[in-house]
Amino acid sequence: MCGIFATTKKVSKPLMNEVLESMKHRGPDEGKCVDVNAFQLGHRRLSIVGLEDGIQPITNADESKWLVCNGEIYNHLSLKENELKEETFFTHSDSEAVLKLYEKEGAKSIQKLDGMFGYFIADVENNTFIAGRDTLGIKPLYYGIDEDGHYYFSSELKTLYLLIDDVMEFPHGHYFTPEEGFVSYRKIEAPNTDQLEEGWRIHTGIIQKNLVKAVKKRLMADVEVGVLLSGGLDSSLIAAIANEYTDGPVKSFCVGSEGSADILRAREVAEYLGTDHYEYIYTNEELVEAMEHVIYHLESYEPSLVRSAIPNYFVSKLAASKVKVILSGEGADELFAGYQYLSDYQNTDKLNEEIIQMLNVLHSVNLQRADRMSMAHSLELRVPFLDLEVIHESLKIPADLKIHKQDRMEKWLLRKSFDGWIPENVLWRTKEEFSEGSGALDVLEAYANEVFSDIEIERIQQESPVHLRSKQEALYYRIFKLYFPQQSALDTVGKWATA
Repeated sequence: MCGIFATTKKVSKPLMNEVLESMKHRGPDEGKCVDVNAFQLGHRRLSIVGLEDGIQPITNADESKWLVCNGEIYNHLSLKENELKEETFFTHSDSEAVLKLYEKEGAKSIQKLDGMFGYFIADVENNTFIAGRDTLGIKPLYYGIDEDGHYYFSSELKTLYLLIDDVMEFPHGHYFTPEEGFVSYRKIEAPNTDQLEEGWRIHTGIIQKNLVKAVKKRLMADVEVGVLLSGGLDSSLIAAIANEYTDGPVKSFCVGSEGSADILRAREVAEYLGTDHYEYIYTNEELVEAMEHVIYHLESYEPSLVRSAIPNYFVSKLAASKVKVILSGEGADELFAGYQYLSDYQNTDKLNEEIIQMLNVLHSVNLQRADRMSMAHSLELRVPFLDLEVIHESLKIPADLKIHKQDRMEKWLLRKSFDGWIPENVLWRTKEEFSEGSGALDVLEAYANEVFSDIEIERIQQESPVHLRSKQEALYYRIFKLYFPQQSALDTVGKWATA
């Protein structure tokens, strides 16, 4: 996991050093830049795979093509054994498979990658380049074009704002070349629902098989992999599977206020599974103190995101003291209709349409939080529920088997799929938001009320160039503007329907 930078313009050495320093939290292990013809590439590395020889930028044999990549390519070994079996690899890095595929098959080779990634390949030989981002936007990528037509790409806003003011988010599921522009290479699509299997037992078997496979795939690393464990259904299932397929007890991590639900529930699950469990109890003062750091790294002021990001910030800090890679339960609520309002969608096609819409905005909300809070502490976070095969099969489940009913709680089918894997009272526990279970919600609301009176918030809302829906949002927005005063930053902020 890393931070990447690429541009088609010459950058001075002092400025390039600033660029690398701005991404150091994304990759503290190594930093390197190269200047090749019209391109300058920079990279900060968090070494996960190919520890000894995976430093980037990576080049091919004749140095005619150069790669910087942020992410993990889970099928890199399969690619080496099949499509790339005749190729000579110069590193053990999974990222080199991206470069080799491009050498062999060109831009459309991105369709063969299974992973989370944002990358840039400088094709010096042909005086062109390609940039690409994974299907869901699990890993971040931003870009800008200056008035002279030079391109800039990076993993975070703060890096690009060192060089250019007009910055945009790179669309997920796309690649870009100067010749073709943006090309959609893959998008999540609903299956034909005419012949869906109605029997719930068949679906539970498929769900279990695919999620286990997705977790095992994400245990790929040359370093230890841990799990986030809040004690809720989703994180508990990931922890149970990871613990089953890890040599020795997996390390699990939880944070919360004293006596909070997450802390108590996570202890229970950790004891049941036998994980090597770690927890941190934060104070109300620490929550408030962390707010500014969180918004700086999060690059957003969306209230729901900030609220949940603050506990994520603390748990990432805790986990990073023990491991370099962590698994999370992100995505389960979207795929298995865990949100209460989805019970209104009785028709499978309509439900899938709503689920796909939710998946397509994750890149600027939940996934942005997951990436930024983990990488703020140089920790790689992986999301097994958002495996493409898990998504594809989940969309084949009829709405009648998926939605919440009077006699059937939310995510019923997912729970049935893992009967016996975790404690019964955890398996059948109702959903809580992370910020609620961790004890953060009330503290942040109270603090916002202290900062702004009702009269002040009315004035601020009238004067603000954006619609601020609450005191919390006004508070977070004020901090956000300190670090990101550029107008273009506002357009990158993902928004929930409610504040």
